[in-house]
Amino acid sequence: MNETRTRQHTEETEAESTESESTACPECSGSLVIDDEHGETVCEDCGLVVESDEIDRGPEWRAFDSSEKDQKSRVGAPTTNMMHDKGLSTNIDWRDKDAYGNSLSGKQRQKMQRLRKWNERFRTRDSKERNLKQALGEIDRMASALGLPENVRETASVIYRRALDEDLLPGRSIEGVSTASVYAAARQAGVPRSLDEITEVSRVEKSEIARTYRYVVRELGLEVKPADPESYVPRFASSLELSDEAEHRARQLLQNAKEQGVHSGKSPVGLAAAAVYAAALLTNEKTTQAAVSEVADISEVTIRNRYHELLEAEQDLPVA
Repeated sequence: MNETRTRQHTEETEAESTESESTACPECSGSLVIDDEHGETVCEDCGLVVESDEIDRGPEWRAFDSSEKDQKSRVGAPTTNMMHDKGLSTNIDWRDKDAYGNSLSGKQRQKMQRLRKWNERFRTRDSKERNLKQALGEIDRMASALGLPENVRETASVIYRRALDEDLLPGRSIEGVSTASVYAAARQAGVPRSLDEITEVSRVEKSEIARTYRYVVRELGLEVKPADPESYVPRFASSLELSDEAEHRARQLLQNAKEQGVHSGKSPVGLAAAAVYAAALLTNEKTTQAAVSEVADISEVTIRNRYHELLEAEQDLPVA
């Protein structure tokens, strides 16, 4: 038993001494540092080069300012779900120029045209990739038209990819599922767009978008909360050039309506539009029902009805 303990103690001591030797200078026992720039291990105290010719993982070029660094860098764009191949394939530039900006000869231009054609064919080798390329192009187009940020486009692309992988597309159009993905992604990100706004930029009918959206959300188990009327207020107020005071007042009106339960069963877009209109009047800022109707894409009748309901809800609040 004692012999076993002695052997274990000896092995631990040898391991510790080996480890300390690897991190200490063999000449002066000083601490060692790794110089990544030159690929060497050097003693901090005496300057002895302990190891050399290590792998240098840095670039083989030098740059003396940020613009030169950007020019010499050969790192490509990050991978993204917004491209059917996630941005990993090669793109051949459409400009017929070489690396120095000089124009190509006629023979070289013909060669590059052939290469572009075959490169495009290889990027979409099967029907699934062609489907994905068309859908992601639609998502990008609609998101741009709606002014949605990049994170919403990325989320919409992931939703569409999931729908494609889980075989939800048979019997439905590519445009319909693409539009439903954008609608769901915008609501998940807290920057919702109304169904009417989505329909304006889509190539399919409103009824098909609503039907496909419900199907995709149900089949993929997406967690999409009901749209909050307050999330529409900043966009409407900005489009109408209202002040921060008016925007804050509109939020107050909507919060009061929630406390009174007035918002239940009402369109969030209609409530937001009415709150913005009421807030503008209450803060003495000039706007009209027609202007709010145009910005929110909702009828003036709806604005008037919701407007009266919001003011009544505020009057019914208990006095503190």
